[in-house]
Amino acid sequence: MAEESGRSSGAKKLALDNFSGDVFCLDEALLARGCRAATESPRLRIIYPVQRTQGDLVQRLLNFMQPGTYVMPHMHPMPHATESIILHRGAIQFYIFEEDGSLARSFRLEAGRANCMVDISARVWHSFEVLEKDTVLIEFKKGPYDAATDKVFAGWAPQEDSGETEAFLENLRAQATRL
Repeated sequence: MAEESGRSSGAKKLALDNFSGDVFCLDEALLARGCRAATESPRLRIIYPVQRTQGDLVQRLLNFMQPGTYVMPHMHPMPHATESIILHRGAIQFYIFEEDGSLARSFRLEAGRANCMVDISARVWHSFEVLEKDTVLIEFKKGPYDAATDKVFAGWAPQEDSGETEAFLENLRAQATRL
């Protein structure tokens, strides 16, 4: 994840440094630090890897996010790439897509509610929109992490910095109301 963490020169910082130590315990100080880092990030989100190394067999991440961030639709192509997401704080609108990019399903996830978790199989096209300030997701995926094989971005969706993301999201919102 060195490349993805933005540690390479000129890259946007995508992640804080991995946790180190024997016992991780989430606290208010880390929540405040992560939310502040997401607010200051040009992408309006930042990851905090809880796993000690990218080679760990289970990847555990805190994803700090602000409304206005764009999560480009993607899928995890490896057969073992099931992904679980639990909302710790905030709310998101989750989108599932067909292979051609048409919207298949959409549902809201909210922290502290019955609808706080989603678990998706490998090769499922998905994305989500952050609905509340200081949203924090907890993600679990099978490792080890390999940037070259972790995800495939949808060719039918706009790139992150394309200027077309808001129109794409408006279209998704309109489609979701018709499902």
